[in-house]
Amino acid sequence: MAITVSQLNVYPVKGLRGIAVDAAHATERGLARDRRFVVVDREGHFLSQRELPLMATVWTEIAGDALLLAAPDLDEIRVPLDPAVGEPLQATVWDSECAAIAPSPEADRWLSEVLGRPCRLAYMPDTTRRTSNPRHAGPGRLVGFADGYAHLVVSEASLAALNARLDRPVPLDRFRANIVVRGCEPFAEDGWGEFSVGAARLRMAKPCGRCQVTTTDQATGEVTGPEPLATLSAWRMSPEFGARFGMNAVTLAPGAIRVGDAVVPA
Repeated sequence: MAITVSQLNVYPVKGLRGIAVDAAHATERGLARDRRFVVVDREGHFLSQRELPLMATVWTEIAGDALLLAAPDLDEIRVPLDPAVGEPLQATVWDSECAAIAPSPEADRWLSEVLGRPCRLAYMPDTTRRTSNPRHAGPGRLVGFADGYAHLVVSEASLAALNARLDRPVPLDRFRANIVVRGCEPFAEDGWGEFSVGAARLRMAKPCGRCQVTTTDQATGEVTGPEPLATLSAWRMSPEFGARFGMNAVTLAPGAIRVGDAVVPA
């Protein structure tokens, strides 16, 4: 059975709801438009669903040259998708401190109201070159505001194997993957090295260690734990990477990817 792409997901703002797309361009930093924005606190430290599960309920949409944000009971707000100007700031994601800009005081106020704490929307300009850990990614591999790597790849078969162990199955959106594939055995993606997908060529860098975000309902923002993290921690635990599900990948050769494209491991 051929392995193919079954879903492509772009998350314009780290931690907020993503967008399912039929096609995307795999750039050096990840799928185009993926996690070029991040929500930060007053000190510039990134905010995520780990501490603010309500972030899951903030919708994102791309409309022409604008990023739209929407939330229940509030009017949507529009931000330039590629802002050219904004207040300079330093945005910190884990151990990475990145030069960024805050392009929209209106978006800052809007997000602060939605999330119930002072925060800002920060954008990574093209001039900022954040790199992944070279130990796993190799030297000079770029990434946006994702946790650490350009892409997250998950197979439908891996989710089915996990759900077979759960009393209540969980949907794939709990894992916030960029590229979802079908047609392989469960966790086959763990063993891939280089692979082609559409016109792009990627390489698996490391397993993705999962956190409590997997216990958050992505439709309601409700934390429903302890599953699926409890089962993954008992079944797929690694001393180095934690509870493994999915693989982080880097871009070797940029190119277009479409739902239905063949995935060919080397």
